[in-house]
Amino acid sequence: MDVATLKLLLQLLPRLPMIARVAIFHMLQMSPSSKYVDLKTELTVTLIRSFLTPSKPMSISDTQSLLNRDPGIKGRIWVAKYTAPAPKETSIRDVVIRAIENMRQPASDGSPLPPLKNVDWSDVVPVEAEWTGYRAGATPQSILPSITEAEKYAEMMKEVKNRTTVLYLHGGAYYLMDPFTYRPTTKLLTKLIGGRCYSVRYRLAPQNPFPAALIDALLSYLNLLYPPLGAFHEAVKPEDIVFSGDSAGGNLCMALTQLLLEFKRTNTKIQWFGQEVDVPLPAGLALSSPWLDLTHSSPSCKTNAEFDYLPMLQGLDKVPRPSCAAWPANPPRKVLYCADALITHPLVTLLTARSWEGCPPVYISCGWELLADEDKYMAAKLHADKVPVVFEEYEGMPHCFPMIFKGSPMSVRCLDAWTEFTTDVVEKGPGSVESAFRTIKARTMKEMDIDPSGLSPYTEEELRERLRGLRRERAPPAQATGDVAAKL
Repeated sequence: MDVATLKLLLQLLPRLPMIARVAIFHMLQMSPSSKYVDLKTELTVTLIRSFLTPSKPMSISDTQSLLNRDPGIKGRIWVAKYTAPAPKETSIRDVVIRAIENMRQPASDGSPLPPLKNVDWSDVVPVEAEWTGYRAGATPQSILPSITEAEKYAEMMKEVKNRTTVLYLHGGAYYLMDPFTYRPTTKLLTKLIGGRCYSVRYRLAPQNPFPAALIDALLSYLNLLYPPLGAFHEAVKPEDIVFSGDSAGGNLCMALTQLLLEFKRTNTKIQWFGQEVDVPLPAGLALSSPWLDLTHSSPSCKTNAEFDYLPMLQGLDKVPRPSCAAWPANPPRKVLYCADALITHPLVTLLTARSWEGCPPVYISCGWELLADEDKYMAAKLHADKVPVVFEEYEGMPHCFPMIFKGSPMSVRCLDAWTEFTTDVVEKGPGSVESAFRTIKARTMKEMDIDPSGLSPYTEEELRERLRGLRRERAPPAQATGDVAAKL
């Protein structure tokens, strides 16, 4: 028995009574989930939840060290590592800061907005990424050949079947995970779409708070559109690019898109390696369980707790995390991802964006999870703003289920829809997307149409009143972006 297996068994040992209880309640059809999912799924969700709410939580630094580890590259996958250089111009940083300032929501009483304090206006830095493609001729144990990264990219491109390019932004609550932890996902996506993924290693909080990740995402997109000297790839047309991501990565995809819409509204151009460039919109967005409300205050954050492994905020601070070099921050703040004053900003909590007019088509999938309400609200808002949107709700499923239950009927169905949208929006064009709203029933896989007029669980005014209430309390949920699950 290897050390890793022994450690896992030791961690499972004190959970045996919980496992037995869940199994008994499931077999007796006495648990809410038993009507919708099999025993393996319910046990997996329960175990993940228990690991995310330990009696002795680790520090932020220790959690990052534990989970942000490169497992190595093997199997049917091409990975070519590339670092997009940072231009000498500060234009990227300047336009992002200007957009953040311009998009701040006015006070409800009409009073002038106070100046932003304690905001770390991040510099523009080189951004690493992984070009990923499917390697059909390899075996599960194959390793990459000992050639240069540029040569690996060239070999990968020999197996790319179409022009679809996915700009992938990973999940992890903005403080965890990495492109290397998402290689199984990007490998599967490239296999199904026949294209390639550009998986971005954006800077993580709390060490690099908002807008660092947004700046990195923008630089990565510009790198695809306008390759600097030494890039592996030729210029990629915007109509061949799809933004894709899960959870926090879905948030970042939407934030980048809203930023591009703001550029369009203000006719903003960017200085990029000595030339002035436009930043056009991509072909579309394909998102899995996007995290769109960083206040974590939607009703489903409580009502869907039985079906999800994400922990509710209530009770997360009963045992505080140990202090470390990364957290608490200096100057102090409550929110891991951003300055407290920015938690409801339209580029942070995307539900507060006033308009999505002109946004390219969007695919959103979610389960019966804590984030379901915010995803439904966003789908309804996009539809109201005349954006083509495909929304799919998977009955009884938890957060980011396609990455966890690979091979299950619901996951296969979701990935098929996700990748079909991705290829269609590129190969057939954005005009080929017709809005659709549906629930996929558990066990039977039957599709049920949803009336978009009744999709949103709350109105825009109810949303804004709830967020105003949070501001009046002067207490955004403590560590909302840090103590929510690693897969957020």
